[in-house]
Amino acid sequence: MSVFKFRYEKGDLQPSNFIMLTVAGIINATGVTLFLAPVNLYDSGVSGLSMFLDMLIAPMPLWSWLLIINFPIFLFGMKKQGVAFTVYSLYAILIYSLTSMVFQNIIPAYFEEFFANGSPIAGKEVILCSVFGGMLSGIGSGMTIRYGGTMDGMETLAVIFSKRLNMTVGNFVMIFNVILYISIGATVMGMGTGDFTVPLFSIIAYYVNGKAVDFISQGIDQAKGAIIITTEYDTVASALSAEFGRGLTIIDAKGYYSQSDKKFIYCVVNRFQVAKLRNIVSKYDRHAFVTINDIADVFGTSVKNSRLTDKRRREKLQRLKLAARQAQETDDGADAPGERTESTVEKTTETEK
Repeated sequence: MSVFKFRYEKGDLQPSNFIMLTVAGIINATGVTLFLAPVNLYDSGVSGLSMFLDMLIAPMPLWSWLLIINFPIFLFGMKKQGVAFTVYSLYAILIYSLTSMVFQNIIPAYFEEFFANGSPIAGKEVILCSVFGGMLSGIGSGMTIRYGGTMDGMETLAVIFSKRLNMTVGNFVMIFNVILYISIGATVMGMGTGDFTVPLFSIIAYYVNGKAVDFISQGIDQAKGAIIITTEYDTVASALSAEFGRGLTIIDAKGYYSQSDKKFIYCVVNRFQVAKLRNIVSKYDRHAFVTINDIADVFGTSVKNSRLTDKRRREKLQRLKLAARQAQETDDGADAPGERTESTVEKTTETEK
């Protein structure tokens, strides 16, 4: 308890995150227990392994396998992943397990026909169950990642052992899931309780799950980082600042082939602004070289809209730019005190207005 309190005082644990993790656990359990499990489809990772063991060992329900497998994994990986990540993950898995228990054990005790026709929502429509079950499971997992944890202990094992096995985290998880689905297919065929379409439909759910995780964890307005190499850097930067209402960074560079000094602009926009950025750059310099890359996460306020309105942001940027030019002109005219150019007088008058 003292460790938890110490870490909380350091700001590692945010109380508001537990609210969202509760929602994530409920959503994940809804997808798995109300869509996938009733039609004998399987989730991926530890969740899918728990469903597989639930089928093989009847006295042990799904929720108990989730706790038995996941808790030791996260405690084992606490040193690697940190206390906050472990607490968030275990809490989300606890909510997932308890909700699964309610759906699979408590509700059917009062409503015997709850799972009589397969899924209580989609019936025995396997395609619908695989798509919506995978989607809901992915939404729950994506929310858990977004708020500091993970819903599946397999990712923790992947982080710990992937380097030792000389493979990436993604390949580690994929290999585990391939082995899991092949084992499920062989088992259901050997038991005469199904055919190999079970893991195939489960793979559909796994694919939808992955897309939903990416969408939720990264957000709809995924950030893009743009590097613009142009000879008209001042004009282009001014136009981009005025259009998007945010700051940019101009960095000194040197061309290797030409050995000439250059400058490039770095800015961050969301994916809906990429086309507009491309048009602005092309308008002022058709020969500009532009690269645009995905950004996993962004901290700060430069990408998101600030509390200022668009008009006030642009006015503020114009004032800052005008002040910088006046300071430069003052430095240039330091050798001739008392002289004021016509442009300086006009800008000073405009500022006073």
